Amino acid sequence: MKGKRTQYEIYWEILTYCRNPRTFTSIIHRCSLNSKIGQEHISFLEDKGYLRRFEEEGQNLLRMTDDAKPFLDAFKEMYLELFDRGPDFKL
Repeated sequence: MKGKRTQYEIYWEILTYCRNPRTFTSIIHRCSLNSKIGQEHISFLEDKGYLRRFEEEGQNLLRMTDDAKPFLDAFKEMYLELFDRGPDFKL
């Protein structure tokens, strides 16, 4: 499946990338988002408790929380059922 990503694929990409602490800028670049749309997605994931914002060595970072794991597992399972392959996102 190629073409425009769904909102859920973007959430999956952001959370997968944020298994390690990441800056906002690195997330929007790596996930190919503009800053406005990226902020909307990140805010949604923070509100759900799937991302946590913290400061380390003067940098504002975001990291996936343990609460996001059920979403990632469910998304991957659904994706495999629909497309016979896992979602594509090269880290």
